[in-house]
Amino acid sequence: MANFSDIIGHEDIVKHFKSSIELGKMSHAYILNGEKGSGKRTLAAVIAKSMQCESGEPDPCGTCKSCLQAESGNQPDIIWVDHEKPSVISVDEIRTQIVNDIRLKPYSSKYKIYIVPDAQLMNPQAQNALLKTLEEPPEYAVIMLLTNNVDKFLPTILSRCMILNFKPVEPLYIMEYLMTQLGEDQLKARFCTDFAQGNLGKAVRLAISPDYNEIKEDSIRLLRRMEDMEMEEIIQAVKKMGKYKLDVTDYIDIMTMWFRDILMVKISNSPNKIIFKEEFSVMKRQASRVSYEGIEKILEALDKLKIRLEANVNFDIAMELMLLTIKENLE
Repeated sequence: MANFSDIIGHEDIVKHFKSSIELGKMSHAYILNGEKGSGKRTLAAVIAKSMQCESGEPDPCGTCKSCLQAESGNQPDIIWVDHEKPSVISVDEIRTQIVNDIRLKPYSSKYKIYIVPDAQLMNPQAQNALLKTLEEPPEYAVIMLLTNNVDKFLPTILSRCMILNFKPVEPLYIMEYLMTQLGEDQLKARFCTDFAQGNLGKAVRLAISPDYNEIKEDSIRLLRRMEDMEMEEIIQAVKKMGKYKLDVTDYIDIMTMWFRDILMVKISNSPNKIIFKEEFSVMKRQASRVSYEGIEKILEALDKLKIRLEANVNFDIAMELMLLTIKENLE
């Protein structure tokens, strides 16, 4: 399991927690807010391990009984809240795993720590059930709500938690990690870094994918011909990409990279600052067919598509709207 020194980026958040642990001034409830892959779960695990470490230092020793239990997932006073249904955390799950359990004092540690991954999935009833606990928490309790959408919480929940927002990690740090820790070459590391847009987990996920070359080639094959393809043909091509173990939003990010490159080609007429350097001639052709305003509309459509998919809008309809915008501005 990682320690604070293994956390890439998020220096302000790490500094806050190390100081709070050292001074014994932890808040009773935190919201760690950041997109999927930003490192919330890893950091929460390190925080919990550090808080329970028998050494009393802000950096966990990794050798005491509590640290060894935490690393094996068996620390009785670190509770990871789970849920049966993939799309909701129910009121019964919150009552059983937090509200009722929190009344019992820690088994062997100073704190009793509850970590709720995907906490935005708590329905209003579950959030209201948690509210009383947040209003009158036992002094030994710390609750960490991990979320990728802080707007899903009730105002009453937000007002009783310290909210810490995860910022994008500097590209240089991601590049260095991919090259030194994963042994990737510079070209692949740069592509994965640009693709991730400051999200280390996302960069790693693409870099270690056994389908990396196929993912890249399939995406490029689609983007090269997009202006000449029929809508149904494009939609089927995107659906076929689902055979790879990436989220559909990852392919939207690859498309976004492509159109940002087209914008750069249109501005500079040079391959020097683009990611898809080997596709310069194709991009030059597409750049000549689209206006600056058209590129802006395409990038906005890609952003809207991600938002719509996160809101569980029908995939085919959302995709068709985005592709219509692209084709209208490339033709």
